[in-house]
Amino acid sequence: MKVGLVGLGAMGRGMAGSLRRGGHDLRVFDVRPEAARDFAKEGGIACASVAELAQASDIVISVVVNAAQTEDVLFGTGGAAAAMKPGSVFVMCSTVDPNWSVALESRLEKLGLFYVDAPISGGAAKAANGQMTMMTAAKPEAYARCEPVLNAMAAKVYKLDHKAGAGSKVKIINQLLAGVHIAAAAEAMALGLREGVDAAALYEVITHSAGNSWMFENRMAHVLAADYTPLSAVDIFVKDLGLVLDTARASKFPLPLASTAHQMFMQASTAGFAREDDSAVIKIFPGISLPSQKN
Repeated sequence: MKVGLVGLGAMGRGMAGSLRRGGHDLRVFDVRPEAARDFAKEGGIACASVAELAQASDIVISVVVNAAQTEDVLFGTGGAAAAMKPGSVFVMCSTVDPNWSVALESRLEKLGLFYVDAPISGGAAKAANGQMTMMTAAKPEAYARCEPVLNAMAAKVYKLDHKAGAGSKVKIINQLLAGVHIAAAAEAMALGLREGVDAAALYEVITHSAGNSWMFENRMAHVLAADYTPLSAVDIFVKDLGLVLDTARASKFPLPLASTAHQMFMQASTAGFAREDDSAVIKIFPGISLPSQKN
């Protein structure tokens, strides 16, 4: 199988590396040409356009931020949809409105293309090691064409339904928990700092106690290091929790914790931290002295 991957960000680059290690015939594209060229130095082919990549690929994997960017990958000028051969597979890894994902399957089907609704989770480190999770939904024919490629990128490939939508729904629920956990972790650390508790000691105790979560352990380490380099930015959770709330609003389902967490990320974004790591949500709390970066 010839594989093309679009989007060499924190997750996409790691996924491309896993595909390269797996021996797949790999092409890559990124809106930053230097990112594709840099990746291709160790193997794979850097393409000058999405269309070039799509023409030469049996499977196109899109690892961009949102539905709008996915639309551009597929249907924008020089997009993949017009260039892909009939019977090829488009694998969509973004966090999107599940209804949009359902509609996309139908649109691609009319073009003779297969579609895999395949949001991802696990972070950049797991993506780089081929250990991330994929929440997928697709027709059996789509799985038959791309299953080895999915398995090369992820330790867990969950097949949730035989049609699109379920993957995106499960990812929305995951993001509800992830966003709430980050917001709660930031609130807890902020209270500890306000009360004069040593931040490193608090982190050590919580990460070995019942109150720990993966997000506390991962994101509060960023706070201790005073490193807000965006592995996942504040605005990602403005978007993702917004999708969570939109999904629930459609069926009049109350989400009080998700609503509060969304407001916290919105506050952090408007305060100037939109492109910082999502752990920067801790900066909205007044009267605390955050750890500073050690030289």
